[in-house]
Parts: sequence; structure tokens; C-alpha cells
Amino acid sequence: PRWITPRWDTQRHISHPPSPEQVEQTWREHPEAAGALIVSPSPYGTCADIGGIARVCHRRGKPLIVDEAWGAHLPFHERLPTWAMDAGADVCVVSVHKMGAGFEQGSVFHLQGTLVDPERLSACADLLMTTSPNVMVYAAMDGWRRQMVEHGHELLASALDLAAGVRSEIARIPGLEVLEEQLLGVEASHDLDRLQVLVDISSTGTSGYQAADWLREHKQLDLGMSDHRRFLATLSFADRDLTAERLLSSLVAWRAAAEGFPRPRPLYVPPPRQLELESVMLPRDAFFGEVETIAVEDAPGRVAAEQVTPYPPGIPVVVPGERLTRPVLDYLRSGAEAGMTLPDPADPSLRSIRVTAHG
Repeated sequence: PRWITPRWDTQRHISHPPSPEQVEQTWREHPEAAGALIVSPSPYGTCADIGGIARVCHRRGKPLIVDEAWGAHLPFHERLPTWAMDAGADVCVVSVHKMGAGFEQGSVFHLQGTLVDPERLSACADLLMTTSPNVMVYAAMDGWRRQMVEHGHELLASALDLAAGVRSEIARIPGLEVLEEQLLGVEASHDLDRLQVLVDISSTGTSGYQAADWLREHKQLDLGMSDHRRFLATLSFADRDLTAERLLSSLVAWRAAAEGFPRPRPLYVPPPRQLELESVMLPRDAFFGEVETIAVEDAPGRVAAEQVTPYPPGIPVVVPGERLTRPVLDYLRSGAEAGMTLPDPADPSLRSIRVTAHG
């Protein structure tokens, strides 16, 4: 794989989806690429200019695939970002179980145009799908589809209005900054799903990891995600005044309790370019080849044999076949100590890591 560097906000420590110009530049550097894969919306709710990127790809006769895991609801209201298929993508993959009402594993892909062979796509999907699908997963997705067709616009309008009120109330809590317009612009994101309420709490002297842990333990409330300086509250068409009030009262209680929190462990965040790793082997060859486990202090220069992915949001920082560097390992190791969850590696604390035996 060849990676496109996301745009980086050095002040807020947040990345934004690549622009059409960045995709065009990457095509010039790697004209042999078979197609482009873009994640939009991001886990923070920020969206790429899918229409512009699709035009860049189509000028070269290449398909655009969009990982739209967090966008199942987008086709059903004009106040939401444009659905990838309406914007010109050739394929988009949607997790109905996220912003829709499907059961876990309830995901679908959409296909249009002639750049992707439908028979080839179906054959590839068959390699990954179970031969014993749960009919309840299909039934739930179909029930949600009907609900959206009949009542989706009304439900999402109410949810968007509710989210606007939640944003206003959170902004009144001392030390909390609700991010909205700050995420948009020429050098930022193209659009924003405003059902994703992203809050910067860095001025409180606590971390998003601490906030998420406290709310889960003391208020039985799970946030959409958290990082070293933010948390995300995800609203949907299923939320009502009661759930919004519970969120707000819990945040007020957390803010009072946070005065007594210990200072969070520091997270080392290197410049984005230092997070880019060189791919020196095919991921499959590195993963299935001969491997060994070594101390993470000895890992710089070695080739990764396992994936390392912070959750949430579930975006890999290391994939098999990449040559490890000190900045990346310091970022992940300090993240694990600060509260970041790393479920992929054999050692989730990342005191050790699996690498290829030769290389």
C-alpha cells in the first residue's frame, strides 16, 4: 500500500482527511496504483471532499472506494454531509451497526459505475463472509432501511436539533471547548457530521482517557471515543431529551470530580511525517513468515510482523511489513501508558513487539 499523508492541525493535534490536491499528487508519485481508498467520515465526524477526490480518480480511469463506516445515516437528510455514492464514489462500505440500527457485523457495500467489476467484487466478498450468516443481522438492517425510508428525515432532523442543543450546553461547562467550525476550512476538513460532538478538554488539565474511564465507572455512560485531549459524544436518531440530559448531567459531575484527578501521563506526539513508516515487505509475507518477539526498546529498524492499532478509532499505526522507527514506538508506548487501548499486538502494553526474524 501507498499512504496519503493527512493534513495535520499542529495546534489541536488532530488530522484531517486528504484533499483532492493531495490525492492528485499521490497519483503522480504512484501512477501504477489500482485505485484510491479514503476514510470519510473520520471517527471524529470530519469528512473529505469525496466529489473532488472522485473526479481526480476518474480522470485517470481509476475507482474511488470510500470507507464510510460512520456514514450509514448520511443519505437521509440534507443537513448531513453528502453520501459517498451521491458524491461520485464507485464503492462505499457502510457499517449499519454504527450510525444506523443494525446488529454488530451488520455492514453493506454499495457499487455503481463500470470501474469495479461486480462479479470480482462479489467473489472477493465471498472470501471474507461467513457461510452461515445470521438472518437476524439481515432482518435488522432491512428493518432499519424501511424505518429510514418512511421516517428517516424526521428522525434525523430531531437528532440534529438535539445535537445542536447538546453542543450549546456542553460549551457552558468551564474548560470545555466544543469543536465545530474549528474543524472546517481549506486546510482542514470539507464537511462535518454534527451528530458527532467532539469536545476538547485539554485546558482542564485532564485527558480524554480519564474522562471516558470516569464516566464509564461512575455514570455507566460510554463515550464514542477519547484521546489524550478530547472526547467524542456520538448522538443518533435514537437519542431523545432524556438521553441528552443524562449525558449533560454526567459531564457536569465529571467536571467537578476532575478537579481531583491525577495529572495524566504525557503522550508523545511526533510530527506526522515521523509517523509514516516505510513498507519493505508485503503485509502477508511479514505476518505469516518466521517471527520473533523482542523488547520494544530494541525494535527500531526491525520489520513489524503484527499490526498495532489504537482503539478507538481503530486506525492502524503499524501494519506488518513496515520498518519500525523510534518516534512511532515512543508514540505508541507513551499512549499505552496514558490510557490508549492497543488490542492488536500480542503484548497490549507494548513492552514487547513481534518482528520478522530476518530483517
